[in-house]
Amino acid sequence: MNYKKTNTYKSFLKSKYLSLKLSNYFHIYDELFSKYKNKKITFVEIGVFSGGSLFMWRDFFGKKAKIIGIDLNPDVKRFEKYGFKIFIGDQSKKDFWKKFFSKIGKVDIVLDDGGHTNYQQIITTNCCIPNIKDNGTLVVEDVHTSYIKNKWYNPSKYSYVNYAKKLIDDINSRFPGLETHNYSLRKYIYSIKSHESIISYNVNRKLCKTNIVIRNNGKSTDPKEFRAQLDKNSLLFKIKKFFNTKSNFTYFVFLINSIKSIKFFR
Repeated sequence: MNYKKTNTYKSFLKSKYLSLKLSNYFHIYDELFSKYKNKKITFVEIGVFSGGSLFMWRDFFGKKAKIIGIDLNPDVKRFEKYGFKIFIGDQSKKDFWKKFFSKIGKVDIVLDDGGHTNYQQIITTNCCIPNIKDNGTLVVEDVHTSYIKNKWYNPSKYSYVNYAKKLIDDINSRFPGLETHNYSLRKYIYSIKSHESIISYNVNRKLCKTNIVIRNNGKSTDPKEFRAQLDKNSLLFKIKKFFNTKSNFTYFVFLINSIKSIKFFR
């Protein structure tokens, strides 16, 4: 479907103030935000710019939604006369977020379209996710800056995208017996979705449960284990046959396959 047919694009066109968006974002917005339309929600956008997106989101979500803007530029306070709540502050400061949420309380959606530096995006993620309601969403835009040199100082192991990968490790640490992280958001983040240039987080504390094995009452056929079976053309199979051993060299099979997978992703 052409992005011009999306509901968010139609709202984008209605705004009387300038807004800049990337064409692929409108499909993603529709996918992530449609379930919140015409509901009593609190929506927070970091990065007001010329104010156009404030009106876009008001039109899209409907009259029940409370739209809040955050920016460094005090001039954007002018949009409060249209019924928006505007906060002036630095998204890279933990103290700002502490004061913000102490006034506003928990919110439903945070859209980070702010400065796009690694540190700004990481601090915003860490501070906002615990303050998003269950079934709420954090959307971080323009994460392609994690791959751009010059003022973004990337690619880097400290990029925001690499941090998001760590959060994937973090939510998987809910599985019993896996290594946990010193700083963790796993009790808030139920799932992470990655699009081109956008990463979104679904917050749902009720679903962030420790995994357990569940069996039904069906009869077992005692299936044979094939995962570590040796390829008859492999060197390990030839060694096994030569020495007439029962071992399938399971450790070495998994080690070799792991090395192959690493090479595949390089």
